[in-house]
Amino acid sequence: MRTFKFEQSTKISESDMKTFKLENHPKKMITSHAGLALIGKAIDRFTSLTKELDQRYKQKSGTPMSDVIKSYFGVLSRGKHQFAAVEAVSNDQFFKEAMGLKKGVPSEATLRTRLKKEASQLIPVIDRSSTDFLVNREVPLTPLYTGHIPLDIDVTPHDNSNTKKEHVSYTYKGMDGYAPIASYLGQEGWAIGYELRAGSQHSQCEFTYTLERNFEAIHRIMKERLISEQALLVRLDSGHDAVETRAWLYKLDTPLLLDHIIKWNPRSEASDENKQKWYEYAQDLGHHVQWSTPRAGKETATFSIYADEKYNGKSYTTRKVIQITRRSIDKEGQDLLFPKLEIEGWWTTLEHNDQEVIALYCDHATSEQFHSEIKSDLDLERLPSQSFDGNDLVLSMGAMTYNILKWIGLAGLMGKDSPVRHSAKRRRIRTVLQELIYVGAQYLEKSRYPFLRFGKGSPVFIAFQRVYQQLAYG
Repeated sequence: MRTFKFEQSTKISESDMKTFKLENHPKKMITSHAGLALIGKAIDRFTSLTKELDQRYKQKSGTPMSDVIKSYFGVLSRGKHQFAAVEAVSNDQFFKEAMGLKKGVPSEATLRTRLKKEASQLIPVIDRSSTDFLVNREVPLTPLYTGHIPLDIDVTPHDNSNTKKEHVSYTYKGMDGYAPIASYLGQEGWAIGYELRAGSQHSQCEFTYTLERNFEAIHRIMKERLISEQALLVRLDSGHDAVETRAWLYKLDTPLLLDHIIKWNPRSEASDENKQKWYEYAQDLGHHVQWSTPRAGKETATFSIYADEKYNGKSYTTRKVIQITRRSIDKEGQDLLFPKLEIEGWWTTLEHNDQEVIALYCDHATSEQFHSEIKSDLDLERLPSQSFDGNDLVLSMGAMTYNILKWIGLAGLMGKDSPVRHSAKRRRIRTVLQELIYVGAQYLEKSRYPFLRFGKGSPVFIAFQRVYQQLAYG
């Protein structure tokens, strides 16, 4: 058999690939984030942010507060949260033009100091501006099949471990951080509120104040859109299982048709002895219980009861849907020596059947995706300020940025001419950033009028143009 001999050549083969020549052109300006033109126009035409800030903070010298705030909105809209990120655009003429800055981009120190010092005064302004956008842009509010517009409220911990930030403490997720409470309206998930809380604060603590602020914004949205009677479904997890919450929702003076589903917290009912009593109670109810066997060795019983409660001298009767699961065989097919019982429940004012109530509550888990978009896509998991109020302001601005980007995604990335081709009900914020914010274009001025020149065959130009025309002329 022949033996092959191998030789290693030390000569580098010549390539036919051309080598680029690099130059820094003194006149042409190329931007990698042309989508900021959409953000700036959305703030300018559909919110009163600039007007309110200029009236509130009348400055004779220095960077106007409106420039400070809009500069940070520009930073957030690029998926960045660090205050130092403004330094990278300090000499960017397009950034200044796109965000409508009067004097220019503030320094990192100015941005950090202003946001910390004026946080408590700025948060209500930002929250109103966020509602301004939802109202003036007439964002879609898609109801559930029941006709209800969902309002999902939930606590979502932010990991800020190994820091010395104010009010960072141990959260129920087992790490140090904050525990903000977020509120989303409609199946699209518009952020009505995103309030910062200490990590150790219980979700029910001061929760009625959160509800008051939410409904103030919701009433304005419905009133401005001339929706006099609209069904609303409030969905809450077991952290808000309290008679105080249910009583507040019952007595709410509103033209809205208000229903709720609140996950039941069994507390003492979760003991093995009480679970057995509930199982025996279900067996005695007869035809009022819906029995099912999803698989061998697993049996569920679903039924409703009505509970009378009292709060502040008033009585309330609430329906509670209960589901008991009995397992005699585990999911691997192993017989259990003793059957295991699990019990779950949901407080509700709905009149739908038990399985529909459970399914409607399960849809509440969609809000976890919205949390992820704010924490991951906008990079707001770890907050930038040492001040609690400063970080609270950052989250409020993050919620408004999230709403604007969400609308841009719906307007620009859902059509047939969208650069994203697969079908979907909505686009993640990350997709909006990649497709419509981080867009390369040439910035130039002709006769003192700014132009954005896109490359030939740009896959995003048609979608970008459509969204900008809606913001500029819509």
